[in-house]
Amino acid sequence: MNGAASMIDRLYEVVLHRKGAAPDISYTASLFARGRVRIAQKLGEEALETALATLTESSEHVVHESADLLYHLTVLWAAIGVKPTDVWRELERRFGTSGLDAKKTRGTGA
Repeated sequence: MNGAASMIDRLYEVVLHRKGAAPDISYTASLFARGRVRIAQKLGEEALETALATLTESSEHVVHESADLLYHLTVLWAAIGVKPTDVWRELERRFGTSGLDAKKTRGTGA
């Protein structure tokens, strides 16, 4: 496993561990307590902040926003039962396939 995947796997384990913590002492636990809608909102906010940082901020700021985005993505995964290995498997399945071809088979415009 490469370093990036290993780090996200480790982060995911921390997120899972904090899922059961008291919401008043853990930001992660407070997200879980507020539910999927709030987690999805936070993920969207962080995605937008990351995108906007690429337009007006330093690369260091983009790094910070990207870390926030990945953290909130792992929280979302944990909330809905997706494991990082599920995502790694899907990426492996797609590897070597044209992005345009992959989009056609999924039937999405995104």
